[in-house]
Amino acid sequence: MKSATIAHNTWMNTIGLDDQLIENDTQIFQYAKKGVKPHIFYSFAEAIKVSNKALAGLLHLSSRTLSNYHQTKKSLEPVQGEHLLKLIALYDKGIELFGSVDEFNCWLNKPFWNADEKPIDWLITPGGVELVAQELDRLGYGYPA
Repeated sequence: MKSATIAHNTWMNTIGLDDQLIENDTQIFQYAKKGVKPHIFYSFAEAIKVSNKALAGLLHLSSRTLSNYHQTKKSLEPVQGEHLLKLIALYDKGIELFGSVDEFNCWLNKPFWNADEKPIDWLITPGGVELVAQELDRLGYGYPA
């Protein structure tokens, strides 16, 4: 368990975010309201091995808009910031459950039982992120997803 904690802390530190800021929805809301800096977006995209364009698409932003935010040091709008923080919390949970970013990304891209949709398809809204998090909770408790 100690090595999992070390790996967890290292992962969160690489994106420049204190994991205690995303432990619950209230903290996520408060952090998003203050403004999430674009460097968190870029660090997160790199850490989860996803292109900036793909991650921006989940947030309903263009990569050019994010680049402009980064250059002008403008924070993300609260809606996009909250969505990004929920994605980070989801990945935190997924990495803890699956053991690595690669394994979690693999799971995200496999269809649900008896469906054509994949978990990654649900990540386009904060509510969808929460539904995928619930699936991870069920997996963590040993229930089929």
